[in-house]
Amino acid sequence: MLCSLLQIETWRKQLDCNFPAVQAVFADCMLEATQVLGPAGMEAYVDCARALGKMGRGPEPVLALLQEWPQVAHTVGSAAAQDLLADVAALLTAMQKSPNSTAMAPLLSTLAAVARRLQGADPLRHYLHVVRDVMSRTSVSIHGHHTTFASPGLPVLLEHAPQLLGPLTVAGLARWANYGARHYQHHPDKQRAYFACALPDSRAVLQRERHGTLLVDVERQLDLTLRALWQDQAPLHAYATGLADAPTPAPWSTQHTANDSVCLPDVYDTLNNVNGLDRYRVALAHMAAHRRWSGTLVADNLSPLQRLTTECLEDARIDHLLLHHYPGLRPLLLALHPRPVEGACDPAQVSCLRHRLAMLSLALLDPGHAYRDADLINCVDTFHDLLNGSDSSTQAMQTLALQHAARTRRQSDQLARVFFENTVVSYRDDNRHLWTFIEAGDEEDSFNAERPPPEQAVHGLPPRHYPEWDAASQAYRPDWVSVYEALHPSGDARHIDALLAQHAGLARQLQKLLDLLKPQNRVRIRYQEEGSELDLDVAIRALTDWRAGAQPDPRILMSHRSDGRSIAVMVLLDLSQSLNDAVPGTSQTRLALSQQAVALLAWAMDRLGDPFALAGFHSNTRHDVRYQHIKGFGENWDDVPKARLAALQAQYSTRMGAALRHAARTLGAQTADKKLLLVLTDGRPSDVDVSDDQSLVLDTRQAVQELAQQGIHSHCISLDPQADAYVHDIFGHHATVVDRIEQLPERMTRLFVSLTR
Repeated sequence: MLCSLLQIETWRKQLDCNFPAVQAVFADCMLEATQVLGPAGMEAYVDCARALGKMGRGPEPVLALLQEWPQVAHTVGSAAAQDLLADVAALLTAMQKSPNSTAMAPLLSTLAAVARRLQGADPLRHYLHVVRDVMSRTSVSIHGHHTTFASPGLPVLLEHAPQLLGPLTVAGLARWANYGARHYQHHPDKQRAYFACALPDSRAVLQRERHGTLLVDVERQLDLTLRALWQDQAPLHAYATGLADAPTPAPWSTQHTANDSVCLPDVYDTLNNVNGLDRYRVALAHMAAHRRWSGTLVADNLSPLQRLTTECLEDARIDHLLLHHYPGLRPLLLALHPRPVEGACDPAQVSCLRHRLAMLSLALLDPGHAYRDADLINCVDTFHDLLNGSDSSTQAMQTLALQHAARTRRQSDQLARVFFENTVVSYRDDNRHLWTFIEAGDEEDSFNAERPPPEQAVHGLPPRHYPEWDAASQAYRPDWVSVYEALHPSGDARHIDALLAQHAGLARQLQKLLDLLKPQNRVRIRYQEEGSELDLDVAIRALTDWRAGAQPDPRILMSHRSDGRSIAVMVLLDLSQSLNDAVPGTSQTRLALSQQAVALLAWAMDRLGDPFALAGFHSNTRHDVRYQHIKGFGENWDDVPKARLAALQAQYSTRMGAALRHAARTLGAQTADKKLLLVLTDGRPSDVDVSDDQSLVLDTRQAVQELAQQGIHSHCISLDPQADAYVHDIFGHHATVVDRIEQLPERMTRLFVSLTR
């Protein structure tokens, strides 16, 4: 459904809501909604938002509905969403008529995350019934009078619902919530703690209600199986699943380490009519067979394609040996193995490597596979010839894998998008025990890593929704913050040139420092008779020649040399209202000095040739965080970004955690060895909808830790004289407080030079 400005104004009149926060994002919400809702759905959507606005509960519920409902519709489908919206509206009306109206905003704010967990209109409708049931349990009788009080735990339950619906079904959530409502109806503080999973019985009931088979319930049986059938006494350990949005890790074994153990998921659901206990038995048998029959291989100098192919063939060999000793496992292995469809993956669009290997794995296990690929059939025949009457070996599988990888390698295997459908064999472990590393860290094994999407255009983009850390519950609030990105308006580029001219003397001093900066990248120089490391490929070839009676190549060593810098820098400016304050003793504002500092820093980075980007942000509640691009990584430092920098304006507040997470999307996509995020701010993270001074400080600290896990180094330059009270809590030692703001241009540029040496 296309959306015109006239139609948006018609809907704006239909909404009849004058809250400034709603008006600021209304057009963007309508544009997003029209992508998933039809005409009737749009009418119902705007009518529901209008009704919310007339309930007298402020802008928060209206904003939550406008921003969350399009995502719900995308998950459940536009047709189902229209009927489901009537149920949501009925629940909101019931809340309005009860003392629980404060729960309206939490319900709507988490509805999209809940919908993604449940993946269907009927489970989501059941979830709404659970919420209504918990709300109804707030009726108590005092002195013979039937009086209704607000549920203290209902808002907490709604905030945690997305996390709870990972390990729990809707029915399990209903039973878990019923326990808390029944036992803590007259204890408000304990009821809140129960629904926040902060009480021991809360966690115990949650564990009891988890769907599937729990490892703790079958651990004794599995331990006896491991000892009796495999004579293996490795302890079994569980790892948590379902409590986060990350993919579930594969099982693993820590064989050949000081803490030898077998690690399995804490719960298994029934899959393809195979119950949880049998899934545990198959996974345990596969790992036990690996521990008995698999050898170790050197991972260095192997490409990701070669390693993945080796793992595929070795897993297939282990399954064949397993079936030779325990043939009754065959129906379970075939039921749990995915069945990829030949031709389902288009190599012109995505990497099909995992799809090809999944097909090969099934063909090795199932003689009735019916695949027609010639290379696959040739590999299957060779595999069975190797195993005919023998156990073969891990090294033989590697040799076959290298041959097959050389024949089937495709240029599209390097594409960032990878086809994963029907490629995960759930009972197999992650094969970490197969590999040993001689030159750890010398080869980048980035093939398995999920690559971030490339930087996208910034015109007409829908909002990005980010979680926010809730320190009280020690959990994320999913999709809590809405970030809108756009190109910053342009001004006069000559203003920036004039600022650079003012600092010409400082620029000359800095040029000397820039010339001394050492390069970062190291390049291998191979075929050396004298060097610091053994070149394994050449050494093996020389050994082969020597054993064959030929003259071996003596150049079996390698050394390294530096070859240029490999740094990407993102400069993120806090553009909150306080930047308009004047600097004491000068005629300039903090904003003007920030422009000078960033202009000089951009000049320095441009002279060095480092790829860099500039962006600014401000916020007006969690519903309206504005992220403005000043210069992208793909742009030159010329009049276009200078004009945007010249037009900087400061307003509103500083919701820094969301801005950091959004900046990481662009910076993380860069291929540089070092990724540096410089944050220029003049105050504590804050926003008008957050009353706790520490709340956004702790969220920003969590965001900094998230960036560090992604390999992004963050450093803060603060213009706040009182920043020592909080900035080091956020950034640790990676923070610089500029007490004399007039020194900012020089301090900021010299800091960059020191950070990138």
